[in-house]
Amino acid sequence: MAGIVDVAAYILSEYGPMTTMKLQKLAFYSQAESLSRHGRPLFDEDFQAWRGGPVCSPLYAQHRGKFLIRDGELNGDIGVLNDSERAIVDSVCQSLSNLTGNQLSARTHRESPWKDARNGLSGTATSSTIISKSSIAEYYRNNPVISDIY
Repeated sequence: MAGIVDVAAYILSEYGPMTTMKLQKLAFYSQAESLSRHGRPLFDEDFQAWRGGPVCSPLYAQHRGKFLIRDGELNGDIGVLNDSERAIVDSVCQSLSNLTGNQLSARTHRESPWKDARNGLSGTATSSTIISKSSIAEYYRNNPVISDIY
């Protein structure tokens, strides 16, 4: 199974440089798509309900201190993704990569997995609460990641 850093490296290789916030959100939505439509995680790592939206700590550790990130700047192996996994990531990125990191973050703030994990915290409060894979799967089964709304 691929790890989140492998998925993020693939996103950068296919969709070019982007902000680290955007990369985190595209990885989050790729995981949501896999959980909700395919019934399995794309990677094992969890996201936490940070104030800027869902963030995965192992990915954050690799881009900490950067605003923009480019292909080749992560220690990921895109070769571990199979065709099905690449198709999931591609479907999400083709639909959402035209949005900015801030737009994607604002979207996550309107959605239950992040809001429920924050459990009423103010927008400026820090949190390391894990957003459960089951809450992600359930929410996005009923509210598809890819739609014409966004």
